[in-house]
Amino acid sequence: MQITILSGKGGTGKTTISTNLAKVMKARYIDCDVEEPNGFIFLKPDIEESSDVFIPVPKVDKDKCISCKKCVDRCQFNALAFVNKEIVLFEKLCHGCGACSLICPTDAISEEQRIIGKTHKGKSDDLECLMGILNIGEPMAGPIISKLKKAIDEKTTIIDSAPGSSCNVVKALIDSDYAILVTEPTAFGLHDLKIAVELVRNMNIPFGVIINRADDYENIIVDYCMDENIKIIGIIPFSKQIAQLYSQGKLLIENNEYRNIFKKIIKELEGEIIWS
Repeated sequence: MQITILSGKGGTGKTTISTNLAKVMKARYIDCDVEEPNGFIFLKPDIEESSDVFIPVPKVDKDKCISCKKCVDRCQFNALAFVNKEIVLFEKLCHGCGACSLICPTDAISEEQRIIGKTHKGKSDDLECLMGILNIGEPMAGPIISKLKKAIDEKTTIIDSAPGSSCNVVKALIDSDYAILVTEPTAFGLHDLKIAVELVRNMNIPFGVIINRADDYENIIVDYCMDENIKIIGIIPFSKQIAQLYSQGKLLIENNEYRNIFKKIIKELEGEIIWS
């Protein structure tokens, strides 16, 4: 069972929901927001294993190269160029597809590994936690997310995805059994929630909404969900106490009132998801 937590915009409380939910459910937690992971701040796992993530990039043997430019023409990412009668590599544009080495008629192109980031694995009490970190300046997070998701098996897994609706979010969502969309009762929250709803509907993934920082008044998110027949599976109140817990790097479930809110969310999930 794979449950992915996403949001149309950053700062809605996606990591707050995913870390607390994983802890209450005793599910595996995977932080796939590899450009800015912060789930470990709250779960505080003991790191047991770390490993580098690589992508293959071409290496040109100038003695074998005949300057036919077939590799340059084939590269759909424009990572190769022909400058001053030499093949030049723009390594951060390279997606590691290997097409250039396959098409080279003189076998002048081999591949070497380039580090783009790391993954970390640890335990927070009995909770298995994984996190990926993309190196600063690197544009491609996909290979790190793919490596993290290889840990998924029959155990229930909570995936904390990147905000927005980018390729990284899509990669995190692939093979999900359910998606939780975290939003806030603001015009910006509604605008970006609509984008996230369109994404999960296009991917045919069942989903529900959690409203974070909600007040006691009717809000535009509730109205939208009613109009679109979208299930609201939880509401987290706007609270100074929650802000204090968050600023101290603490889980909300350390407070019994908020623990009960997450228990209610789990009950709602039980009614929404066909558990394998």
